[in-house]
Amino acid sequence: MSTTSNILKKLDGMLIINGKLVAAERSDEKIKNPATGELVGMVGVSTAKEVDAAVNAARGAFLKWGKSLPKNRTRYLHRIGELIEEDSESLAEILTMEQGKPLKEAHGEILKLAETFHFYAEEAVRINGETIPNDSLHFDSIVIREPIGVVAAITPWNYPAELVGWKLCAALAAGCTIVVKPAEITPFTALAIGWKCTQAALPPGVVNVVTGSGSEVGQALVENKLIDKIAFTGSSEVGLRIQKSATSIKKMSLELGGNCPLIVTANANIDDAVKGAIRRSFRNCGQICIAINRIYVDHTKYNEFITKLASLTKSLVVANGLNNPEADLGAIASEDSLNKTKKHLEDALIKGARLVAGGSRPVGTELQNGRYFLPTVLVDCNHEMDIMKEETFGPIVGVSKFSELSKALKMANDTPYGLAAYVFSKNIDEIKYLSSNLDYGNVAVNNVDAGIINAPYGGRKQSGIGYEHGREGMLEYTNFKHIRTKFTSLDGG
Repeated sequence: MSTTSNILKKLDGMLIINGKLVAAERSDEKIKNPATGELVGMVGVSTAKEVDAAVNAARGAFLKWGKSLPKNRTRYLHRIGELIEEDSESLAEILTMEQGKPLKEAHGEILKLAETFHFYAEEAVRINGETIPNDSLHFDSIVIREPIGVVAAITPWNYPAELVGWKLCAALAAGCTIVVKPAEITPFTALAIGWKCTQAALPPGVVNVVTGSGSEVGQALVENKLIDKIAFTGSSEVGLRIQKSATSIKKMSLELGGNCPLIVTANANIDDAVKGAIRRSFRNCGQICIAINRIYVDHTKYNEFITKLASLTKSLVVANGLNNPEADLGAIASEDSLNKTKKHLEDALIKGARLVAGGSRPVGTELQNGRYFLPTVLVDCNHEMDIMKEETFGPIVGVSKFSELSKALKMANDTPYGLAAYVFSKNIDEIKYLSSNLDYGNVAVNNVDAGIINAPYGGRKQSGIGYEHGREGMLEYTNFKHIRTKFTSLDGG
């Protein structure tokens, strides 16, 4: 039996509570491979009792973990990162089996997870305080940061390793304990990560993993009064529901939806812009919060851009991510994403858009049992179309042209979301104008990688609150404490 099969067999129907694999009372939820429809395994549906047990384990562990030396937390985080690297191929196979992305891409995600452990291992020893001047020499004010407590991390299915890691690693580095609730359709990646934490001899209760639906298990965590912080990545609708439904005051980090624009000016390198648009529109089948949903191209470059974009899109390979690890796109993980892609396509065509690439299932008998859709490009789009107003979370993008840069900026900002925006231009004045006025938390210029692990990443408006990545992401898991001390002078002064 392969290593991957051994891991899945070990995790089948299990939860991780207080440092142990625990058989869930109910394990009747089937996880199926979106590429084939084949059964990956059975996943536990956590009861209220099991959720409480995980939270209580985290609360008990926090008493020691929160007071542990930062250098000890550093050692544990490095060790977990090493274990993940050593078993990265098997973990990548699990990720592809339940999520659908090509194996090469899944392996890259696992390695980025390991990198995140190593990054926050080094940041753990850099939680600094400061001394604040007083109006008298008889007083000292010291401001320190302390771990916030027990964290509930509710994570999505599009990046089931990285988006667990951003929360898990930052929380552990800060001295917090955690209960992870992964998405219903991709639980085994999170369970495997939790198991690696156990293999690293992390103290029992520091990391716990419970599985089940967001409406039941996730909500139980939101309402649990022993949870000090909610870290959630998902839709804006669910994020708002979490804010409204908490039964006690909790700190929250909410990384929510996006509707990310790309502006291509008359001074752009069109070949670079097309390659960037392909990568950020269709990678992971467009199932990424910072995916390019809509593109605005200067009218003088419009025909060249859409011709090259359509041609390159048609050359992309769609395949089973296990059988063809090098494929550009795999299966779509979520049935809802596939349906929304079709809905946005139909709406745009009815309202006058032109289809220049994709628009249907790929051919081939080996793909007929999976959730596949060709990468799709719609042109001559406008803001009457849903594709230009809503996040699709699928392999489709809309393109429109503009004649004035100010109008492109206005259309780009015409959204309740503010996660990421993209600009291609070789003109420094255009770059300054757009990067200064785009109302987004992240702006990438002449590239499409809007987030890196050592810089803060977060959205504006309905795209969320709080930050992940960087030192700032770790500090989201801390509280300030001001210690003001009065001294008696020994010299009589």
